[in-house]
Amino acid sequence: MTIDGIDLLPTVIGVLVLAAIATVALVAFRVPGRWTPSLAILRGALQLAVISAILTGIVSQPAWIGVALLVMFGIATGVATRRTGGGARTLLIMTTSIGAGAVVSIGTVFATGALAPTPRYLLAIGAILIGNSMSIATLAGRRFTASVADRWDEVEGWLALGATPRRSTLDLARRAVREALIPSIDQTKTTGLVVLPGAFVGAIFGGLSPLEAGRFQIVVLAAIMAAGAITAVLIATWLGPVRTKPVVAV
Repeated sequence: MTIDGIDLLPTVIGVLVLAAIATVALVAFRVPGRWTPSLAILRGALQLAVISAILTGIVSQPAWIGVALLVMFGIATGVATRRTGGGARTLLIMTTSIGAGAVVSIGTVFATGALAPTPRYLLAIGAILIGNSMSIATLAGRRFTASVADRWDEVEGWLALGATPRRSTLDLARRAVREALIPSIDQTKTTGLVVLPGAFVGAIFGGLSPLEAGRFQIVVLAAIMAAGAITAVLIATWLGPVRTKPVVAV
């Protein structure tokens, strides 16, 4: 099974064995949803196969790259919306927050000359920022809602004392932002010591020198932090004024 000179059989075997290991571990411990990781791997493989074929034809076409990023953005906002309760208002919150974070960060990267404004870089950093902002948005929204629900007596106490709805949840909102950023902060702090990020490794495999790959990676990490901070703060600001106990999304 060879495509473009690449023997895919060892890859397929390796992925299947890894999926089996994950499933066996979960089955042995009787974890609910034990097939979910394997199904996620299957879905990811199919999606990567499709997107690889598509990107091969559009990577040098800025207009089509823009379309691809818009599709990614739509899917990301949809996932974040579902994960945080759904509804038109939540969709608006996620769309504006993720969009603002990604646009500001991408614009800054290209405006400062940190990366050349080429279609390849636009696709790479745009996809990375959208994906990371989606995760941060989901964490911020879910953490804030759960915190308010868990500490509703405290929130009601603030309201009873005459505080505004926004002030009554301000401390919880700030904590939600901080906790949503912890994975990105930890990844950035441990880069090169504990983790070799995918963008760094991919850049080396793509032919860049380790120094150039490192330059690209630190720009990516800084952009993720900026996009994530904007996204999380906007979500906390949007969700902040609470007058009734929220329902926690499952």
